[in-house]
Amino acid sequence: MTTEEIPAKAKEVRLAAHLEGALTLSHFELAEAEVPEPGDGEVLVRYQYLQLAAVMQDLMKPDPSLPMPGYQPGAPMWGAAVGVVVKSNSPDLAAGDLVEGMDGFKEYSAGPAGDYFKLDADAFPSPVHYLTQGPTAYHGMVDIAEVGEGDTVFVSGAAGGVGSLAGQIAKARGAKRVIGAAGSKAKVDYLVKELGYDAAFDYHDGPVLDRLRELAPDGIDVFFDTVGGEQFEAAVQAAAPGARFALCGALSGQVGDAEGAFPRLDVMTSIVKQLVIRPFATYHTPEQIWAWNSHFAQWLGEGRFVLPQTVVEGGLEVAPQALIDLLKGKYTGNLVVKLS
Repeated sequence: MTTEEIPAKAKEVRLAAHLEGALTLSHFELAEAEVPEPGDGEVLVRYQYLQLAAVMQDLMKPDPSLPMPGYQPGAPMWGAAVGVVVKSNSPDLAAGDLVEGMDGFKEYSAGPAGDYFKLDADAFPSPVHYLTQGPTAYHGMVDIAEVGEGDTVFVSGAAGGVGSLAGQIAKARGAKRVIGAAGSKAKVDYLVKELGYDAAFDYHDGPVLDRLRELAPDGIDVFFDTVGGEQFEAAVQAAAPGARFALCGALSGQVGDAEGAFPRLDVMTSIVKQLVIRPFATYHTPEQIWAWNSHFAQWLGEGRFVLPQTVVEGGLEVAPQALIDLLKGKYTGNLVVKLS
């Protein structure tokens, strides 16, 4: 069954060359490819929205050293996308079903029905609600840091796609005080006025440790880190005994000078305070995605959560520049490109 007229060719974004140095438009190739005909047990999906994330820059490197497949020159890039089944040769999905796939740097995708997650179109106000970094934020804050009632929490990179959700998850789980660090006054205001952070500061405005001691005089119980560098070092010094650290990323080492990826660990302080430091990386399981979506829908319905999302229009061709702008800190929250 087909729901609409299907073009013979459609756009896709390929990796032009492995990343060496700064990311530029020359690392991307916008191409046209024939729209595949789905075989037996397969479906054809027209993607509507593509999610962009900072980790995509790492996947462009020759050896990304991540628990997920790196991008290969000449091949389409992959990423989470939401779309509609427009042709189905499978009893598991019907034309018109809303689905999520992972090969989203293309306008049309075909493959076995089992490669796509069927989504409840009525669970959220918009399909873009499915395209967040919520599974990462939820897994790190809940399963790794075990945030709970009465905790004082510090989130670095708090205005980013992960951090903007991690802080809200901590509040929803009963944290007493949530503090965020961001890179501008506008982002600081956004954290407090829009996302419900109890306090926030611009890490450019002086030593991070001074701000943490001011805002959390009794110490921090949970540190959710997406930045590394000085903010990690300061969190060790400002930690309360037994504090739990969930290390999600090292943005200060991903963009520009890589020094931030190698913060110094004060081993003696960590021993005396008995800190629990747990780095984590994961290619999310269906169980982790389900846990996030179910809690996200509940908290949204209760009015306890805000979706921090930027949607860039212009089709697939604007995705490369949008990713570059994301890495430069242009956007707050999760970043999605509208494809159609």
